[in-house]
Amino acid sequence: MNDQLAIHGGPKTKTTPFGTGRRFGFEEIKELAEALEQNTLFYHHGGKVKKFLEDFNSLYGVRYSVAASSGTAAIHVALGAAGVTIGDEVITSPITDQGTVVGILYQNAVPIFADLDPHTYNLDPVSVEARITDRTKAIVVVHLAGNPCDMDAIMEIAGRYNLKVIEDCAQSYLARYKGRLAGTIGDYGCFSTNDFKHISTGDGGIVTVNSGREEDFLVAHAFADKNYMRFGTDVVRHISTLAPNYRMTELQGAVGIAQLKKLPWICERRTAYGDRITAGLQGLPGIHPHRVEAGNTGTYWFYMLRVDEKELGCTRAEFSEALKAEGIPNTPGYIPDPVYMQPLFQQLSAYPGSRFPFDLNGTTYERGLCPNAELILQTAVRLSVNEFHTPQDIDDAVAAIRKVAIHYRKECLGMS
Repeated sequence: MNDQLAIHGGPKTKTTPFGTGRRFGFEEIKELAEALEQNTLFYHHGGKVKKFLEDFNSLYGVRYSVAASSGTAAIHVALGAAGVTIGDEVITSPITDQGTVVGILYQNAVPIFADLDPHTYNLDPVSVEARITDRTKAIVVVHLAGNPCDMDAIMEIAGRYNLKVIEDCAQSYLARYKGRLAGTIGDYGCFSTNDFKHISTGDGGIVTVNSGREEDFLVAHAFADKNYMRFGTDVVRHISTLAPNYRMTELQGAVGIAQLKKLPWICERRTAYGDRITAGLQGLPGIHPHRVEAGNTGTYWFYMLRVDEKELGCTRAEFSEALKAEGIPNTPGYIPDPVYMQPLFQQLSAYPGSRFPFDLNGTTYERGLCPNAELILQTAVRLSVNEFHTPQDIDDAVAAIRKVAIHYRKECLGMS
């Protein structure tokens, strides 16, 4: 076997194209046609959004959920329903999309970033508790890449400090924490159906209301629709506080009905493929696989391993380029820096010409705030996991990772 790296002129590990498939088909077309036949695309007058939520509730075993226009909107709805307001502090993850923090700032609350576990890339409960002050109102848990957080510890902390827990499940459809579905454990679960998630309606979101109390559902439902109450033939416009318009359309709901039917298969494939990568990388020096804790089920929106540069004797960039040359597309890291290093947080400029709401509690954000999160982003390599891939695709990816890692490890030890 020729183990010379492709980047040095050796043979590529992967010489066949990755498997592909179509996400949308006649099932979505049928639902869209029915939506148009209703002669309305407004969620209250039509039946598609209602059916989408009914099916989602059945799949997740919840009584109440609310549709929204995006995953970002879903998180904002949950924050509004939870009563987050001016000057409150909300603890969340520093490795996430901007959509996790937008709603916090729109409620004029202050994001507080806790550090992460270096192998699951999820919130470290010890760091979460250390960030709690008398201003803390909620924790927004991010189940990154379909990997469930340590929810027992988070919920125990929240219970002791009387905090609301909102689960950001944008990347974690049908992920399970000790058998329980992510998104059903906290007070609210927030999902995204934008085009880059397990299922897509173009854009869209869902909020589960996990208390099971009708009054909590009514608050969340109203917050997504300008604080209007639309049930039956009645529309109640008794507006006492500000709320946005985050309504989902019947077209989104129609596509969602068809997409939900595919979701179990999509997640089963992604779980199998992600776990297959982990199994193939076990014991490989210098490589830290994406850890899903025992008893949990990850659904791998992507797979992110970490490179130990010292042990391998190469940089993350060198590893990434060598892996690409072997025919395995990858991306160094996930985002360039933790969220708190964005200009918005460095300049405290949520609103132009103002430092509000950061000036309410004097919060600032320095490099080194979350050292584990920063190290994760400096050493991570992200791989695509797709339900249309084949087992051979996954095995080729594992073989390429092993080839590159073993090559650099041998060089580091002076064995080449």
